[in-house]
Amino acid sequence: MKDDFVRIGEKLLSRRKIAETISRVLELRYQGLSQQEVADRLRLDRTFISRLETIGEVRKGGRVALIGFPVLNVEEVRAVAAEEGVEFTLLLTEQERNDFVRLRSGLELFNDLMSLMAKVRQHDVVILLGSDQRIRIIQALLDREVIPVEIGKSPINEDKYVDPENLRELVRKLREG
Repeated sequence: MKDDFVRIGEKLLSRRKIAETISRVLELRYQGLSQQEVADRLRLDRTFISRLETIGEVRKGGRVALIGFPVLNVEEVRAVAAEEGVEFTLLLTEQERNDFVRLRSGLELFNDLMSLMAKVRQHDVVILLGSDQRIRIIQALLDREVIPVEIGKSPINEDKYVDPENLRELVRKLREG
C-alpha cells in the first residue's frame, strides 16, 4: 500500500480515502441528494461537490441548439428538449413567427436576428425543424453542424406536428457522439 500515500509538504494524503470519498459523493448525488445535503452528510464544502461534478462532466455530442418553426406542439417539443439537455431552444408557431416579424421595426428585427444567430453559433450542433427552403438558408448562414429535419415544403403556412419521441431519439444519438 506504499503507493496509496502521497506526501505533499507537511501533509500525508491517502489516495484510497480520496477515491472512496469521491465515490460516496457521486453515489449520494445519484440517489437524489442535493449538493448541500451531500456536503453536510460528508462534512465537505458544497462548492467542492459542484466543482467535482464540473470536472467529471462529459458532453460527447457537444452543445446542442434546437430551432423550429412553424411547430404545432411547441410545448411538448420544448419539454423533450429540456429533458434531453438541449442548451438552446427556439420554437415558434406560425402565429409567433409572424408576430416576431410584424411587431418589430426593420432595425429591431435585424438586431434580434443577429443576436439569435450569435447565441446559436455558440453551439456545436443545431437541430433545425423547418421547410426545405428555410433549412437551406440557415445551413448557409451557420458554420456549425446542422441536422435538418424537414417538416414540410416551402412555403409552410400552418403549424406542423413534430414527433417528440423522434426528436428525443435524435438528441440521444447526438449525445452519444
